[in-house]
Amino acid sequence: MRSILCVTLLILLMSSAYAAALPGDSADGKRLHDANCMGCHNTDIYARKDRIVQSLDALEAQLISCSHMAKAEFSANEMRDLLKYLNDQFYHFR
Repeated sequence: MRSILCVTLLILLMSSAYAAALPGDSADGKRLHDANCMGCHNTDIYARKDRIVQSLDALEAQLISCSHMAKAEFSANEMRDLLKYLNDQFYHFR
């Protein structure tokens, strides 16, 4: 029983460490998201069971596509912030 608890704790810590290692500022990403993305959709789209985005690379590609559709020009830092926010809050990819 103790070993199962230790393994579970290790898995949780690894995913937290990875999320922290993803570059960007989640708070700035949320600010950018709320100002630029909420005009087309709300956050329910990220929690759908049939969502299209299934990986971190796919999330980045979708973010690029959405920025073109919204005619928003984000810097590389802003794109990292948006990616970090979306992954931290909704996707939790490793």
